[in-house]
Amino acid sequence: MAETVTTRTLTTGPGLLASLDPLLREWLPRQRWFAGKGRPVTGFSLVAATELLPAGGPLGLHHLLVRAHQAAPHQGTVPGDCYQLLIGAREALPPHLAPALIGHVTEGPLAGTTIYDALYDTRPAEVLLEALRSGARIGALRCDRDPTQEIRAGLVPRRVTSEQSNSSVIYGDTFILKLLRRVVPGVNPDLELPLALAREGCHRVPPPTAWMQAELGGEPYVLGVLQPFVQGAADGWELALRRLAKDEDFAGEARALGRATAEVHTALARALPTTTLGHAHVDPLVAGMIERLEQAAQAVPALRPYAPGLRTAYTALADLAAEGHTWTAQRVHGDLHLGQCLRSASGEWSLIDFEGEPARPLAERRMPQPIERDVAGMLRSFDYAAHAAESPAPGWAAACRAAYCTGYAEVSGVDPRTDPVLLRAFETDKAVYEVVYEARHRPDWLPVPLSAVRRLAASDPS
Repeated sequence: MAETVTTRTLTTGPGLLASLDPLLREWLPRQRWFAGKGRPVTGFSLVAATELLPAGGPLGLHHLLVRAHQAAPHQGTVPGDCYQLLIGAREALPPHLAPALIGHVTEGPLAGTTIYDALYDTRPAEVLLEALRSGARIGALRCDRDPTQEIRAGLVPRRVTSEQSNSSVIYGDTFILKLLRRVVPGVNPDLELPLALAREGCHRVPPPTAWMQAELGGEPYVLGVLQPFVQGAADGWELALRRLAKDEDFAGEARALGRATAEVHTALARALPTTTLGHAHVDPLVAGMIERLEQAAQAVPALRPYAPGLRTAYTALADLAAEGHTWTAQRVHGDLHLGQCLRSASGEWSLIDFEGEPARPLAERRMPQPIERDVAGMLRSFDYAAHAAESPAPGWAAACRAAYCTGYAEVSGVDPRTDPVLLRAFETDKAVYEVVYEARHRPDWLPVPLSAVRRLAASDPS
């Protein structure tokens, strides 16, 4: 579907993007959330532009949806991903905003100004909250909210500084706004699933308070979701590492987390349709796993010796399907790990970030899946935490894995370990994904998924 360029004033037209082009080519690939690393940006096209604060004042603020075009092997330049940018413009940048610098504009409507990532700045963050609070309609932007939840004006914003694939702002320890950086058209599960869970009364997921979308070409682009901030909560990953550092038990928390996961899965199965996976569904699922394995083995030589053993994890699943075995599929989290879980001060676990794996197509992320996909992601996360600890913790990951599955079974009535072939296939697929990710982004971490690869390749497929 053709994309529509939306402008509010002349300052947000294509001339603006042309003047920003050389600066964005340098800045964008350096961002943590840029998905096209390793391939040069060859140009940009404007999907939508909206002026939130007018240029010419002490602070100009522009909301841009920009498609980055990149060189692809054997394909020349191809249309790339669409990114959400919040661009601030000042005559000079105060010292505390130096880390947000994009560059100095020499031509076009913003000539003579310094532009920067405006999410580092409190005033632009306040503009976003007010737009959400008031249900604003500005250019292509549309804000909606849950009328039953109050959003107080004047909440002080602060940017979340931890490494993320998106960007987040906390408002007065009351709300957290997650802004999606890489955006796609369609129904985004990061809004769809929490809304569905809120309707079911599931308290394990913070209910959306307000959300921002762009309506372009008849399709919604979900841009951001405002949710209650779980004050005093501990990130599951950081909590696990702290327990490991003190040589403290985490199995009790893993069991509680398994119960929380099962509650979310049960609510999702009530709220949204489920389906049965048979031979016709499992064959393409297995084919996709095998294809990802083959591509990963080409990209990461260290994986190649284990590829034949890993392949048996997938063929064993295909063999079961060929024998007439079926599985139930439903909507799931899609990218579950310790970092997607919060433990409140009272000890309650919550699940967050239902976007799924951003690298996968939106339609795939919205497909019903066996719950074992989420379970496998969490099992891999326990393994990561054990290997990330400063001192070895023999048996820690195994104890957490067992406790998590036990907790899950206490709520759902089904222990994921009772289907070892399906669980092994999903855990293998996840480990293969991790190998490619670490090889590209964190080579020092590559031994972590490789240790799982060795175990999974040697497992008995029966």
